[in-house]
Amino acid sequence: MIKKEKKSEIIEKYQKHSNDTGSTAVQIAILSERITEINEHLKKNPKDHHSRRGLLMMVGKRKGLMKYLERTNLDEYRELIADLGIRG
Repeated sequence: MIKKEKKSEIIEKYQKHSNDTGSTAVQIAILSERITEINEHLKKNPKDHHSRRGLLMMVGKRKGLMKYLERTNLDEYRELIADLGIRG
């Protein structure tokens, strides 16, 4: 679970304007943070299959959002993946 302060930091970093909390870039950044946290959890708890399913669902959702961002705003997409280090 992402702490409130960490989530606020992520939103501030990727928002487009002061009230932006749900743009595609913000959603991808929040999902990436949650994926990282669950991945660390699964390294310690390899038999937690419920969390593994949740992780796979989040990865799929992030992938869909990234495809949408790539289609609609290629420059923002490239900047975001470079900043988050999602793809090499």
